[in-house]
Amino acid sequence: MGVVKMDKKNSKKLSLIQELDVVALLSDIPTENLLRGQVGTIVDLAGNGLALVEFGGDDGAATAIVAIKEEHLLPLVYESRAA
Repeated sequence: MGVVKMDKKNSKKLSLIQELDVVALLSDIPTENLLRGQVGTIVDLAGNGLALVEFGGDDGAATAIVAIKEEHLLPLVYESRAA
C-alpha cells in the first residue's frame, strides 16, 4: 500500500500527502519510540519521498519530529473526497 499515484501524462509519481495532513504510521519506528498506528501531522515535505512528521503527546507538546518515507504513512480522511 502506498500513498502515491502516477501522473499518466508524464509518468511521474504524484504525492497524495500535503503539508498539515494528519497521517498514521504503517510500521513501528523503534528508534523514536513510535508505534504502528500512531498519528502525526505533516509539517514539511522534504522531497525524495520524505515527509517531516510531528508527533505529540496528550498535552499537545511535540514528542518527536521525524523524517519518514511517504510510503510508510497513511493519510487520514475526516470527510468525503472525490476518488
